[in-house]
Amino acid sequence: MTPVPATSKGSATREMIVERAYAIASRQGLEGLSIGDLAGAAGMSKSGVFAHFGSREELQLSVLDWTAARFAEVVVAPALARPRGLPRLRAIAEGWFQWVLDNPDGCVMLGAANEYDARPGALRERTVRWLQHWRQQLAKAVGMCIDAGELAPSTDPMLLAFELFAVTEGLHTARLYDPDHARQLALRALDRLLASYGAGNNGRASTPSPTA
Repeated sequence: MTPVPATSKGSATREMIVERAYAIASRQGLEGLSIGDLAGAAGMSKSGVFAHFGSREELQLSVLDWTAARFAEVVVAPALARPRGLPRLRAIAEGWFQWVLDNPDGCVMLGAANEYDARPGALRERTVRWLQHWRQQLAKAVGMCIDAGELAPSTDPMLLAFELFAVTEGLHTARLYDPDHARQLALRALDRLLASYGAGNNGRASTPSPTA
């Protein structure tokens, strides 16, 4: 089945479908995304939903792309308005934490990383591409902190980006078993992590990059 041509009405309908699909995928994962459930949530027929995508995989890929675009709007854009260096890096991290907390049913991207870890295909490739891009963006923000003299020169940007991922994934889990303290624990972990790379400690907590 060929997706319907793009029109203003068609684009609006497609956007609505993807948004409903995102809500379902947050709760049930992308593999739990049922066309029947989605059609019911969108108030459409199954054939009507398929007409906008052509396949279930194309729908799932569209949900990943929609999530990435929404993340950029909610997390990245506000952080880029902050001054380069630690203010921006902290805004990125805190915005990412808030993104996790504002999606109580789960982050689709982090969920997809688990779903498709051992499942080759377009969905895994799209997820990996976004995660790699996001890690590079974090490392770039860390590099600006080093250039500004706010983090030790020996700081490894990729290592610190990895550790920021670890703290955020920890928050993603902690919101389930300790929702009352999850945010505060993540913020404390962030403070300790950034302090460990502070310019005044000569980078004792950092590890040289294996590619350096």
